[in-house]
Amino acid sequence: MENNSNNLNQANMPMQNNIADDEIDLRELFSAIWQGKWIIIAITTLFAVASVFYAINQPNIYKSEALLAPAEQDQQGGLGALAGQFGGLASLAGVNLGSSGGIDKTQMALEVLKSRQFTSAFIQKHNILHDLMAVESWNRETNTTSYNKDVYNQAENKWLREVKAPFKPEPSMQEAYKEFSKVVSANKDKETGMVKIAIEHVSPYIAQQWVNWLIQDINATMKQRDVLEANKSTSFLTQQLEQTKIADIRAVLYKLVEEQTKTIMFANVRDEYVFKTIDPAIVPEQKFKPKRALICILGVILGVILSSAFVLIKYFFKQENK
Repeated sequence: MENNSNNLNQANMPMQNNIADDEIDLRELFSAIWQGKWIIIAITTLFAVASVFYAINQPNIYKSEALLAPAEQDQQGGLGALAGQFGGLASLAGVNLGSSGGIDKTQMALEVLKSRQFTSAFIQKHNILHDLMAVESWNRETNTTSYNKDVYNQAENKWLREVKAPFKPEPSMQEAYKEFSKVVSANKDKETGMVKIAIEHVSPYIAQQWVNWLIQDINATMKQRDVLEANKSTSFLTQQLEQTKIADIRAVLYKLVEEQTKTIMFANVRDEYVFKTIDPAIVPEQKFKPKRALICILGVILGVILSSAFVLIKYFFKQENK
């Protein structure tokens, strides 16, 4: 029995020693931090001042957004009905009516809006390259924007950027597309189907104007695409009518021509072709970002972490060299 108790005591000794070592290490850790408290305070103060300076010098960014609802696409229902009723006969004439589900025009419109082609055309049409790539600040009292003098000369309408090849002083549409993608957001709510289009800019008035332009242009673009496609389809169907004498197939073709005519009429009578505005964009009164208080807090936390790590590394390096 005595031997067993001795063995148990010996077995517990390493565990107790490890606990004691852990306690000593923890005490050493706090001791090292306490000895380097002035270094920690100095570095943290430096980070705090730097974060405050950084936060103050960041321009206010305003966000203007609009809530949109997908417009009804009535013409899709007609083509779907034709697909079920005359699909077999239409295939004999070499005409594909497609599936009854049709195409999600809302999602297509959002992808077109985010595309390089649409963005480039939008920037060039409204001449907003300087407001996108060179703007520096906005004056609330005069409602005017100022530009970075090292980038753009507003008086002479001249770009002054110093860049290396293949870039040029005047930003290309590829550069503009990347920058525009950072300030625009267009998302569809999966549950409600509603769409939000938003723009972030230093000027709240420019942000609102761009949102309105985007809505107008995407509606016009999608309308133009559908009208062009309907006109081409009508021309093709008319040629098919002239080439066939089978009554049933001619009935299908007449129906198809009728549906394409409806598409053209639908496009011409509605300005809000793809999106209907539910809540229009407004000029925001309050800034969206930066979160200056959060920047300062994160700066202080980063300063504490880095300074503490520096003090501990310095302490244990000295211990190893003893």
